[in-house]
Amino acid sequence: QVQLVNSGGGLVQPGGSLRISCAASRYTLEYHNIGWFRQAPGKEREGVSCISSNGTTWYAESVKGRFTISRDNAKTTVYLQMSNLKPEDTALYSCATNLLYGCGRPPYDYDYWSQGTQVTVSS
Repeated sequence: QVQLVNSGGGLVQPGGSLRISCAASRYTLEYHNIGWFRQAPGKEREGVSCISSNGTTWYAESVKGRFTISRDNAKTTVYLQMSNLKPEDTALYSCATNLLYGCGRPPYDYDYWSQGTQVTVSS
């Protein structure tokens, strides 16, 4: 079973930057498609970004040009670099993996999930 651990969330002012991480414990993510999702209070979970096993990336329209997803060379950690953050980016951010379906998929196509990290954008 894949265990995913998040780090790097926190409080940041509007216009600021933050990098959050998704690390696999004792497991390589080389063959996995890794998605980032977020859920704000009272709202449905939404896809934010994804990186496929072959390195193809996908972004939601709301974050294009501001967020960048990447993977380390050891393929055990996936990062989400967030810039020009807005209050509407405030949410609990989680990462998840799927082996079969690629990117741009709904949450139910993902197999393993992290516990999430809180990102709050506020002055």
